[in-house]
Amino acid sequence: MPTVAASRSAERRIWGPDLTGIRRKTDSIFSIRRTLLALAVAAGGTVLSAGVASAEFRVCNATQNAVGVAIGYRAKEGWISEGWWQIPATTCYTLIEGQLQSRYYYLYAEDAARGGRWTGNVNMCVAENEFKITGVQDCYARGYQQFGFKEYDTGRQGSWMVQLTDTPTTNESQN
Repeated sequence: MPTVAASRSAERRIWGPDLTGIRRKTDSIFSIRRTLLALAVAAGGTVLSAGVASAEFRVCNATQNAVGVAIGYRAKEGWISEGWWQIPATTCYTLIEGQLQSRYYYLYAEDAARGGRWTGNVNMCVAENEFKITGVQDCYARGYQQFGFKEYDTGRQGSWMVQLTDTPTTNESQN
């Protein structure tokens, strides 16, 4: 069963336009991976490197602004939505580590600076601040907001990558 990135609580911050508190990983392996992926994203290419790839659900931000990201998925306890991760411009971040167990994952992203959104038609609950919400019903009655998440059919692949670009209508890729 995949584990949601263990260190993400430290990486994630309250959603808002002030992005000055973003903590970056300093571990050299992660730094090298992030740099290689950022260069590939910037060049529009793909990095193929033996031993670097791992099973995960990853989001790459190919825009010039930081984006806030929320993910949804099916778990034993039901539908889960959680967020917010702040992903700086031209960087990637792993939201789920380990072999993906579900076929479908759902993503919502928003560019705080320009107001761009990457949305879909699958409604899930979100909160203004950091959240992990079980269930997708009665969002407003439970004190949450409801946003449309985009569905990603991973075809049961062990890893998946979504690339957010400046054109939200053509914003995805896969690994």
